[in-house]
Amino acid sequence: MKRDIIRIDEEKCTGCGDCMVGCPEGALQVIDGKARLINDLFCDGLGACIGTCPEGAIEIESREAKPYDEYEVIENIIKSGPNVIKAHLQHLHDHGQKDLIAQALEVLEKKDIEVPDYKEDKPLPCGCPSSMAQNITRKESKFEEPTILSAELKNWPVQLQLLSPNAPYLKNADLLIAADCVPFAYPNFHQRFLKDKVLIILCPKLDKTIDQYVDKLAEIFKTQNIKSISIVHMEVPCCSGIEIIVKRALEKSKANIIIKDYTISINGEII
Repeated sequence: MKRDIIRIDEEKCTGCGDCMVGCPEGALQVIDGKARLINDLFCDGLGACIGTCPEGAIEIESREAKPYDEYEVIENIIKSGPNVIKAHLQHLHDHGQKDLIAQALEVLEKKDIEVPDYKEDKPLPCGCPSSMAQNITRKESKFEEPTILSAELKNWPVQLQLLSPNAPYLKNADLLIAADCVPFAYPNFHQRFLKDKVLIILCPKLDKTIDQYVDKLAEIFKTQNIKSISIVHMEVPCCSGIEIIVKRALEKSKANIIIKDYTISINGEII
């Protein structure tokens, strides 16, 4: 079958990692100083990463591709060296692809290639920890009844995709740009971060309009006399893409705005 898939020009690629922000499937990693598509399985060919590459090193090509076959994929990955093999195996491991790992190990064994130690419990730059299932243990509240807090939301809509850059509440505003998951993870979100601010939320991993987000934020920064920007994101690697988006928008707008950056742990604490 013939399908669309991305192609990376290694000569143009500088290894900046901006493309990972635009890859919701986590198919890209920076390895040995170059962005690499580590697994065709996770590339949908939609090209969401193209607009995030400042060097124009990514394009879509249409090529013949059989239904996913791990034997063929690992044969190609072997040519890129041990670091790419390790990244590929780790990626399969994090996504629970036990059958595919077994096929990959079979090929490596036949070719007498050493299997790298890939089962490491550490965050990966591809952002896979954002989809890892885990239980969060909470201490019992010392209050018999829940404390009722006041809502501090002062604008609507809040989703960047829906928000107009000409909305009147943006004029002279202090902006809070937050990842979608933050208000659920941090219990005091309204009082600690949102009070007296205009809220904008987005997800740098799942939203597929990153290039449009950069343009929209740049227009807001350029035309609305924004006083300050607070960024709040989760600790998982993919969530830090919000920083890249905001910084690119600032560069494009040529605005000089104070930025405060906060990271929230999955346990709901400010890091």
